[in-house]
Amino acid sequence: MPEPPIIIATRGSALALEQANLIFDQCRAAFPRLAFEIKIIKTTGDQQQDASLAQAGKNLPKGLFTKELEVALIRRKADLAVHSLKDLPTELPAGLDLGAVGKREDPCDVLIYKTDAGFDGPLSQLGEGALLATSSTRRQAQVRALRPDLRIEEIRGNVPTRLEKLADNDGLAGTILAAAGLLRLHFRITDDGRLEGDAVPEDIRAVRFNTHLMLPCVGQGAIGIEIRADDGRIQKICERLNHFNTCAAVTAERAFLRGMGGGCQSPVGALAEVKAERLVLRAESFLSDTVHRSEQAGDVREPDALGKSVAVELGG
Repeated sequence: MPEPPIIIATRGSALALEQANLIFDQCRAAFPRLAFEIKIIKTTGDQQQDASLAQAGKNLPKGLFTKELEVALIRRKADLAVHSLKDLPTELPAGLDLGAVGKREDPCDVLIYKTDAGFDGPLSQLGEGALLATSSTRRQAQVRALRPDLRIEEIRGNVPTRLEKLADNDGLAGTILAAAGLLRLHFRITDDGRLEGDAVPEDIRAVRFNTHLMLPCVGQGAIGIEIRADDGRIQKICERLNHFNTCAAVTAERAFLRGMGGGCQSPVGALAEVKAERLVLRAESFLSDTVHRSEQAGDVREPDALGKSVAVELGG
């Protein structure tokens, strides 16, 4: 009798499915004799589309986009759970581990906007007092630091939904999305600054933020694979899926976030990169009235220590 398939749990959004299929393909290529199957699970975050992400952990539970997948792992209804790592809390439930991290896509944020207003300065594509939509407390804090004149409101929904909301709301000038999500959904930014892809409304433009202007959130652009801690068979599979440099980078970032006492929606940004066999972590915190920034380098084999050190410097 053949062994039952190895179940890969994922959310059902277009981006989540793209990421799950990416891991599925890697599993099939690395282990052609094993059977794998994708299982779609709806999470609390999918069900509560009108809830404020900025209030996660207050009127909303932690793990908005991960809890139900973790329950499936614990109950052995799934063997691997594929997450956007930025959504995965730094403290995992007992009995679960981050088994592997896939190679990181572009970690930058992207400004999506309708009209170039020619403003002089950061976010120069938006006119004075323009309305910008983002639900991320980190992005809100960074935008206010760069352009205190801008008005900000929250926005929910997948990428096509947010693009439609931007196009349909005459009073809305722009929004901010992750480059990784756009790329994995096969959108592209042309040389003249237009956003191209399926169902992109007319006259939608895009520009990448340099990470020295806007640091991404912890884990942005990386795929996390969560497993049961005692499942040796799946651990061996994860050894083939793990990307060492990305894993080192996000381990430092997650250690920093944990040291700051924050969750996925905390107003902090961080990005670690391997440079000349050293791990360099840049981070900033908007947890107080004053913006605090740090940059430190450490041993690529000790990313946790680097993240903790940066957190201590920034008051964590």
